[in-house]
Amino acid sequence: MKGQVILILNIFFALLSIGLGALSWLNPRYTLAALDLQAGDTSMGTSEIRASAGALFVGMGIGALILGTPTAYAMLGFCWLGAAVGRATSLMLDGQNRQKWTFFIVEAAVGVPAVLLNLY
Repeated sequence: MKGQVILILNIFFALLSIGLGALSWLNPRYTLAALDLQAGDTSMGTSEIRASAGALFVGMGIGALILGTPTAYAMLGFCWLGAAVGRATSLMLDGQNRQKWTFFIVEAAVGVPAVLLNLY
């Protein structure tokens, strides 16, 4: 039973990564607005969102599903934790607001269990 719950959570975290990544990859303007960013005179801002907040997360989620190992799912968690660490750094150094805290909580809420469930 415990193994099934872990598998379901792992698949959920991978699908969440794919879903949120696809949103940023395919609709970067939405993500720019959600992150309180704006496109500049060049297309590099949109390109960065498509790559780093989009397709990167799609690739991480698909990779974890294809490999299907605890190590793959733990690595997915470490990636989310990396984002949480960056967000925490911003909260400490750049100022706090509700939006940053919300993103931090989501990132940590995926990263921590994904790592802990898969590092026996």
